[in-house]
Amino acid sequence: MLRRTARTVLSVVMIMAGMVLGVSATAGTAHADDCYTWNRSLSQGSSGADVTQLQIRVAGWVTSGERLSYDGQYGARTTAAVAKFQAAYGLAADGVAGPATYNKIYALQDSDCTPVHFSYAELNKCNSTWSGGAVPAATARANALKTMWKLEAMRHQLGDVPITISSGFRSYACNNAVGGSSTSRHLYGDAADLVGSPSFCTLAKQSRTHGFSEILGPGYPGHNDHVHVAHDPSPYWSAPTCGI
Repeated sequence: MLRRTARTVLSVVMIMAGMVLGVSATAGTAHADDCYTWNRSLSQGSSGADVTQLQIRVAGWVTSGERLSYDGQYGARTTAAVAKFQAAYGLAADGVAGPATYNKIYALQDSDCTPVHFSYAELNKCNSTWSGGAVPAATARANALKTMWKLEAMRHQLGDVPITISSGFRSYACNNAVGGSSTSRHLYGDAADLVGSPSFCTLAKQSRTHGFSEILGPGYPGHNDHVHVAHDPSPYWSAPTCGI
């Protein structure tokens, strides 16, 4: 809250300074961010690490069954995802990432780059190091960040209702303790088990349009009390009770 308050004050100061200088300080300039700052507009044909950073934040704005690659290439799918993000937040949906798009992203993320409604602690109730899983700790943590941004998109699409996570990253030890599958995506850090409200079927159905390639829910063995979402190289959806 303090970070966002300070940012608001800074924006007001910048606008006032622009008025004094006779310069418009509106949508033409994106302010700096303490997580990540984009320094150029991006559009189809752009490439680079800044495109990858953008893809992480818009990967939840795709069509049913689609997955956005984190490849640093601003292609047609990235353009479409950016346009859906823009439309969802009341921006001009032209698919070009510029100051207005960046400012909205800045407002949606905390200083550790997590979306404002989710945290690393929610995605890791196993240990504090992200170690002991199927991938290096840094990879597991990075995978969890990507999952959080997809969940942020889903949360907003559902009307900004809270989404509760009961389990995220697991080391092999934590996974064995709860009887998890030996091939569980929780071991990779990109899985989340969702509980509470909205209903499980609502969560399972909505997950299909936010970049999750593995969705398991009511009717699938062991998943009547939660919805499991993850990024699986071999897509698989099963929630028979929900018609999936």
